[in-house]
Amino acid sequence: MSDSPAPLLGRIALHLKLISMDQLAEATHRQGTAGGNLGAILVEMGHLTEAQLQQVLRARQQVVARAKAKQTVEQSVPRPEAGAASASSPPQAPAAAVADPPPAPEPNPAPPAPARAPTPTEQQPAATVPAVGGQPAATVPATGGRTSPAPQVGSADAEALIALLRRGVEAGASDIHVHSRVPLRIRLHGRFEQVGEAPIEPEQAERMLLAALDDEQRSLFHEHGELDFAYSVPELGRFRANVFRQQRGMDGVFRHIPAEAPSLEDLGLPSALAKFTNYHQGLVLLTGPANCGKSSTMAAMVDIINTERREHILTIEDPVEYLHPSKRCIVNQRNVGSHTGSFARALKGALREDPDVIVIGELRDLETVSLALSAAETGHLVLGTLHTNSTIRTLNRLVGVFPADQQDQIRNMVSESLRAVVSQRLVPTADGSKRLPALEVLVNNKAIGNLIRENKTFQIPSMLQTGQTQGMCLLDQSLAELVQSGAVDRAEAVLHCEDPRKIPGA
Repeated sequence: MSDSPAPLLGRIALHLKLISMDQLAEATHRQGTAGGNLGAILVEMGHLTEAQLQQVLRARQQVVARAKAKQTVEQSVPRPEAGAASASSPPQAPAAAVADPPPAPEPNPAPPAPARAPTPTEQQPAATVPAVGGQPAATVPATGGRTSPAPQVGSADAEALIALLRRGVEAGASDIHVHSRVPLRIRLHGRFEQVGEAPIEPEQAERMLLAALDDEQRSLFHEHGELDFAYSVPELGRFRANVFRQQRGMDGVFRHIPAEAPSLEDLGLPSALAKFTNYHQGLVLLTGPANCGKSSTMAAMVDIINTERREHILTIEDPVEYLHPSKRCIVNQRNVGSHTGSFARALKGALREDPDVIVIGELRDLETVSLALSAAETGHLVLGTLHTNSTIRTLNRLVGVFPADQQDQIRNMVSESLRAVVSQRLVPTADGSKRLPALEVLVNNKAIGNLIRENKTFQIPSMLQTGQTQGMCLLDQSLAELVQSGAVDRAEAVLHCEDPRKIPGA
């Protein structure tokens, strides 16, 4: 299968987030030195599967067809003869003042920015978004099966959005949902609640959400159909936000981030976790499902280091959440997308930026995990988060992300560089007034290191159960203590536990 134009195929694969910028550079370098088909090279190097390559090829065909159709339309539109006035043209200078006008410039030959392949629910006419910053125009699905220009956004729309966010924050919500054709919804103490009765009309939702974006972010949103970003409101705080298009229109979800990093005490966490900030090298992981407070716990630990040590802290986040002013430490915070191309690229650069502590917002893929382990082995303290439900699953994920022939080596690396894993949940209290953290804590010692190295992680729970003197505990033990104290109902604890028989009150 022909691979021309090869750069377009690579850009589409990058746009669909199937490969990283570094992987594309590596593949194109090989193509330049050895020749061959870029798609085949990406598959051969393991960066794409055959199914993913077919997805990229289909998207490329759509982009090329759209470019040809645009060129055909432009060529079919008759140009006005010299001197002929157009109703939409600006007034021309007198004929005596200028000679024959120069020929109109040729259309930009660069292909349009690749668009994601449409899903079955998106087979609708597309609205063309004007080019921004010299980039070609992008097309996005129109809402309601009609083609319409992007709405005009003004300060009143920004004020309306801020008013909604303020209502959510004043109610104590962790998340504020702005959805088309649905009343305002908030997540309060882990539960989803409606605020008000009036639904938000799609046009109003789109104007408000676009008002939260700058020009560059709007261009990215129109190109991709979704966007992660941080949104700051004076005297209200920061929000980790995501906007996206769906069948009814444009929606947004805003996670409230307080202006100052919390303390462990503020979060209801044991002060014993502070000891994990005393390490000067190694890997400390904070894990748990979504919306369990990982980012807040990590922010509290970073603030302890920032307050007590004299070092260089480098954070890599998508997006930057809590803002950490430099106290005794120098703190540099990098945003994936605007400050760096990817977590992996930022980590490669970090090793030359003289950090003492590296904070990774999320360990997402093999390359990021590999670089984090390397940084931990080379004398840095690495703090990171991972979406896993227990300490054992965290260990299995760290190893399992690598190919089978590398896993023995990775087990050795993990057994030596891992310092601790804290897996947490936020459990609603019996009176529903707040949520309390339940923890599972693993502290790496010689015995646990041997179990990791020998691939016997299934034996680790018994070590956690008997390692309380070293600060270890099982999640079920933590939940049982909350139930025994009367803070949490047994029925709620059972929803989060591994073995209901360990929760008292059955």
